[in-house]
Amino acid sequence: MNEIIEQLKEAVHISPNNIPLRLHLAGLLLKENQLAEASEQFAQVLQLQHDNTKALTGLATVYYRQQKYSPAIILFEQLQEQHALDNDSRLLFIRCLLKENSLTPARELYEQLLHDQPDFKDAEIDQALRLPGMEMGMESEALLQELANEHRYFMEKPSLNFSQVGGMKQLKNEISLKIIHPLRNPEMYKAFGKKTGGGILMYGPPGCGKTFIAKATAGEISAKFISLGLHDILDMWIGNSEKNLHEIFQVARRNKPCVLFIDEVDALGASRTDMRQSAMRQIINQFLAELDGVKDSNDGVLVLAATNAPWSVDSAFRRPGRFDRVLFVAPPDEESRREILASILKEKPAESIDTAQIAKLTANYSGADLQAVVDIAIEQKLEESLAKGVLQPVTQKDLLKAVKQHKPTTGEWFTTARNYALYANETGLYDDILRYLNLKK
Repeated sequence: MNEIIEQLKEAVHISPNNIPLRLHLAGLLLKENQLAEASEQFAQVLQLQHDNTKALTGLATVYYRQQKYSPAIILFEQLQEQHALDNDSRLLFIRCLLKENSLTPARELYEQLLHDQPDFKDAEIDQALRLPGMEMGMESEALLQELANEHRYFMEKPSLNFSQVGGMKQLKNEISLKIIHPLRNPEMYKAFGKKTGGGILMYGPPGCGKTFIAKATAGEISAKFISLGLHDILDMWIGNSEKNLHEIFQVARRNKPCVLFIDEVDALGASRTDMRQSAMRQIINQFLAELDGVKDSNDGVLVLAATNAPWSVDSAFRRPGRFDRVLFVAPPDEESRREILASILKEKPAESIDTAQIAKLTANYSGADLQAVVDIAIEQKLEESLAKGVLQPVTQKDLLKAVKQHKPTTGEWFTTARNYALYANETGLYDDILRYLNLKK
């Protein structure tokens, strides 16, 4: 084998831009556990072709074996964004996340792996991902198998809580009053005839943390969390969509307290006056019936919904007892941006970062925009690290450069929202938008 490797090195020296040849050499070096040389060859390939999936996978594997888990995670995340994670890479990704104590993303990846390979077992991962605080007397292996079998309605018990959510004070107060306090003080609310449950509709520009706060709400009350998308409900056969919707609510009722989060609810709860297809009207009617809890009590079921287009949601959903609180989720303010940036950079290789300065320069940036800024800086630093063969930390200069490259994505949303707030706001629903835009006191 050593002789073959030497011959390949000679061939690569003669033809340095031959990517398949370098990959073959790097693969053999990795197989022989010659990690430093394998790393160098994979890095050379990435200099020639920065998105080469074989080189990214190989270098991530090298970093994992060298116990450099943080840079390995960065490469696995890049592979995930390119939809190039095979099951072997996903398994290494999970192990890296566990080493860095990132349990929630590790659990999500493991659920995907079990869905693809239902018979897969790993005692070490099963033990590490044992869900804390579960009332069920179920071993983690059996629990994870159940999640794999019922992957359509993947439940989790988030470790997030409100202390990890930057800013959003008013929103957190509203959610506390509507959801958290009733569960913590059931007798007091019962005396006033108030049930533990109900619904909150959150709206605002994309990427401002609506899903994040929904998870944190579940974590705050140690409730189970079910995230629901349109694909979980709609079915080509007439009547099946309504059955799917009922089944989802039944799963939530059986596992109360439970937070049922519905993203892009405008697609499911669109205005019936705009509907031409009777099938969608029936789904909306079923949705309204489930929210009302006519046949089954929703006591202990907390429905949080998010939309970027509240003006497209049927007004019937805002009736008391359904989504009777409609809350505006604005882009984070300066203090919140600083907290978000600190959180994003917390486990990243970085040095001397003045998050306050970056926060001042990123007015109207959403949380997703801030993540994009950090990602741009990391990608540029990763390229530099690969070229030098040594991990280069992100600096203030890198982030300032990234801010200039990425502009806030919330502007288009506010252009549309402003028109609705000014000319279709008879009920005062969009007053918060006007206040945010300094158009109303």
